[in-house]
Order: sequence, then structure tokens, then C-alpha cells
Amino acid sequence: MGTETNKMPKAKYESIYRDLKDQIEAGEYPSGKLLPSENVLCETFGCSRNTIRRAVGMLASDGYVQSQHGKGIWSIYEPSDQTTFVVGGIEPFAEAARRNGREPGTRLIDFKEITVDKEMSKRSGFPEGSEVYYIERVRLLDGKPLIFDINLFLKSAIPGLTPELAAGSVYAYAENEKGLKVTTSRRKITAERASSKDKHNLDLKDYDFVCVISSQTYSADGTMFEYTRSRHRPDCFCFIDTAFRPDSGNRNTALVKQA
Repeated sequence: MGTETNKMPKAKYESIYRDLKDQIEAGEYPSGKLLPSENVLCETFGCSRNTIRRAVGMLASDGYVQSQHGKGIWSIYEPSDQTTFVVGGIEPFAEAARRNGREPGTRLIDFKEITVDKEMSKRSGFPEGSEVYYIERVRLLDGKPLIFDINLFLKSAIPGLTPELAAGSVYAYAENEKGLKVTTSRRKITAERASSKDKHNLDLKDYDFVCVISSQTYSADGTMFEYTRSRHRPDCFCFIDTAFRPDSGNRNTALVKQA
């Protein structure tokens, strides 16, 4: 059989990635333990080395494993008691919740079509005059209101969006129904004093601040189609990323800027 190319079926290595990730998260390969060898994994999944290496590369990028030449593939995953969200990946809320073994829910607060004005353009990055959907949603985990999302979605990129769809998954509609290819998200993490809306919509307990993830998300043609501010209760969430040195040859790098 010839060598696989970059056009190998995406579902194959992604399926292997998910299977191995589930096994690692379930504790079958705790931190410091070797995964099976490439030969064993090839036999187990009935695929080539290249397919296994693509799946392992995804696990490494997500901080689950580290490969050492001549030694094997080590698990470096450390489970957390808190719900973890991946900063370096684009993972819909429902998928993240289920990955953490939590039941997701959404409560739609507001849905309307608006035109971006000068001030909103400055905050969001959308050009002034853009037609967008403005959406406010409360995200629930196991029935508890813990995230307040404020979303702007470019109307021309996701036409036909409705309140009913917004109460479910906008990404499922955009990708599966409209064929939108989501590729990149630029994010900023801050801590802010809780607003009156935060206090009204979230179970903040005694906290008077929230952790905020601001994101600008782009499609394959370079169009920014989403601006979101996700406001989180600070004690319930852990945001994770995997950083690499720029000279290591990895494409994923992390830059931490301290004010």
C-alpha cells in the first residue's frame, strides 16, 4: 500500500483522536504512562502509521500526549475538578460540556438584527454598517446558569438564523446547514467587574467579578463572522492551552502578555 497523502480521509484520524482522547480522559492512560506503540495502534485501528501520527499530533496539540523519539507516546493529561474549556481550539459549548461529563443547556435572553455603529465597530472589529445578529444567551451546566454569552454573528455569513436556532447551536446550523468553514479564532482573556446583567443572569454567589473570553472568529475565506464575549463565574471554569517554543517546529505558539 502506498504512502498516505494529506488528503487521507479526515474522519479516520479524527475518529482515532477522539477514541484515544476518551481513553486518556477516562484514566486508562494516566499522566506519565505510555500509550501503546505505533505498531500496536496501527493494528488496533487498522490504519497506517501516517494516520496514527496525525491523530497523535492532534492529541499533542491539545495537551494530552508528548511523543519522544525512541521512547514512545507519553500521556501528560492532568484531569481537573473544574470544567475545562480549551483556549487554543474552537470547541462549541455543548461539545465542551459533554467532554467534561456535564449536561449543557441554553436560555435565550435576547435576539435581534442590528446595524453595527461606530462604537460597536471599535469594540467588535466588524466594519461600521455591518448587519449582524445580536444574541444574548445564558449557558447552563447541569442546570446551573454559569456563563453569560453576548454574541454578534455576521448576517451575510449565516443567513436565516432564527431565535429557535440560536437557542440551540449556531455552529451546528452554520457548518451543517450553511456550509460555513470555521478556521481561526483570536481570543483575549480578562477579569472584569460583574455587570448588572451578569448578576441578574448568573449564579455568581458572592463573586463581584467575572472571567471574560472575548473572541473574533473567522471563516476559511478570511471573513470575521463572529464576535463573542463569554462571561464566566470565576470559580467554576479552568481554561487550558498548550504552548510550544517558537523554534520547536510546532505551529501552535502561545504568547502571554502581562499588563
